[in-house]
Amino acid sequence: MGLGERIVAECSRRKLHFSLIDPEKQPPEKAGEIAAFVEEAGSYAVMVGGSTLSSQRQVDATVLAVKQRCGLPVILFPSGARFLSRHADAVFFMSLLNSRRVEYVIREHVQGALFVKRSGLEPISMGYVIVEPGMTVGRVGEVDLIGKDDSAAAVGYALAAQYLGMRLFYLEAGSGATFPVSDAMIRAVKQQASIPLLVGGGIRDAGMAQEKARAGADIIVTGSALEASSDFKDRLPRLIAAISEE
Repeated sequence: MGLGERIVAECSRRKLHFSLIDPEKQPPEKAGEIAAFVEEAGSYAVMVGGSTLSSQRQVDATVLAVKQRCGLPVILFPSGARFLSRHADAVFFMSLLNSRRVEYVIREHVQGALFVKRSGLEPISMGYVIVEPGMTVGRVGEVDLIGKDDSAAAVGYALAAQYLGMRLFYLEAGSGATFPVSDAMIRAVKQQASIPLLVGGGIRDAGMAQEKARAGADIIVTGSALEASSDFKDRLPRLIAAISEE
């Protein structure tokens, strides 16, 4: 069973937490330290990527440092084909569905597909949409943001992703978002779509994470906003425990 199948199967049994590590935010050695900690705290997988990457070597170095320090699956979360790494276990082969740029919808995928095949990376297909406020990823991805109260649009994108055969669907408010994806939107998507739902952006504490899990999120993603907090090592275990209670 591949990693994608394991994630889908696990989501039918319990709520999961994924940690996102952006190679732009810290040197590889620090990324390795973070990865070791999030494994101990109970994260299920480590995502590596970001919307403002500048170097493929930076991605390679971060992935290698993470794999040296922890045994969790490492999944690339790439902003483009040039930021793939053969050292990871898998790649979210994701289409930014509400981008105005065809590159982010499909052309970057075409450019990277042969690398994925030759490197042995496992591609995990995912529909990816950005919700208000969107933050940097919304700007860089040239996205027509889904309004924070436009649950109908989110449901439409989720069902389109499912009908296109994608295995996962990700609602993202943007790293450091002032407010996360709403409970109402999460509930609406979960009621209509049957593929696992990831939710990220602006989720900073255990109460908020638990709220999103209760609303229907199958996987909670946290990254730079949580890691930047002074009490990160206290907050993350509590956040993951709160998700697990659902």
